[in-house]
Amino acid sequence: MNWIEAALLGLVQGLTEFLPISSSAHLRIVGSFLPNAADPGAAFTAITQLGTETAVIVYFWRDIVRIVKAWFGSLSGRVSRQDPDVRMGWLVILGSLPIIVLGLLFQDQIESVLRSLWIVATMLIVFGLILAVADAVGKQDRDLSGLTYKHGILYGFAQAMALIPGVSRSGGTITAGLLMGYTREAAARYSFLLAIPAVFGSGLYQLFKVVAKDGASGPFGLGETALATVIAFVVGYVIIGWFLKFISTRSYRLFVWYRIFLGLALYLLLGFNVISA
Repeated sequence: MNWIEAALLGLVQGLTEFLPISSSAHLRIVGSFLPNAADPGAAFTAITQLGTETAVIVYFWRDIVRIVKAWFGSLSGRVSRQDPDVRMGWLVILGSLPIIVLGLLFQDQIESVLRSLWIVATMLIVFGLILAVADAVGKQDRDLSGLTYKHGILYGFAQAMALIPGVSRSGGTITAGLLMGYTREAAARYSFLLAIPAVFGSGLYQLFKVVAKDGASGPFGLGETALATVIAFVVGYVIIGWFLKFISTRSYRLFVWYRIFLGLALYLLLGFNVISA
């Protein structure tokens, strides 16, 4: 049964990671309804995110290789530091610092008290409403060529909010991008690129701890977690393309209403003791 549950959670991870609806919240919620009725845990969540971030690398492979080559070229003076790809490389590095620092400082809380479903429900609704406001008032006249270092840092702090399940990594960064005037597609693209260092750092760290300890991440063994990670990769790759096409012509209203509905439903389930927080 654990293999089926792990596969289902991998599917959920792939479906929700790139949408502004919080994959960690969905893994937490779905885990409560599985036969074992257990929280998959922060380690399982972080490791399966390695699958979805690998999908980002494959999808944006040419962009990533170009950025990495330009950045290293700038260190030796072969490429101008004013090159847009060099600047994007620095922006990804600087934007990753907040989540790394805050993740280390609050690791214990992230893996315990912040995974309460009461907090998850609240964050789903609150940040859904903030996303709605950002989508409505954002000028959406900037593209990534106008991304500044100041905005990169602000993006980084918005991404760090995703350490709380229910906020959403893509939702937080996309919301910040919209409020700063970036287009929906530009905000989403930078959100995906910005997540790579943080997610791989967190995922590999948790994987190292799991292997060094006993080979289990929460209720799942290493093999089951690997299956979930592979499924998350395949599904996530498909979702990236769909999502970028969707937001190029439509607003985030669908995701806003979904977050609010899910948060309210979660309140009811918790209030009537259908599931445990």
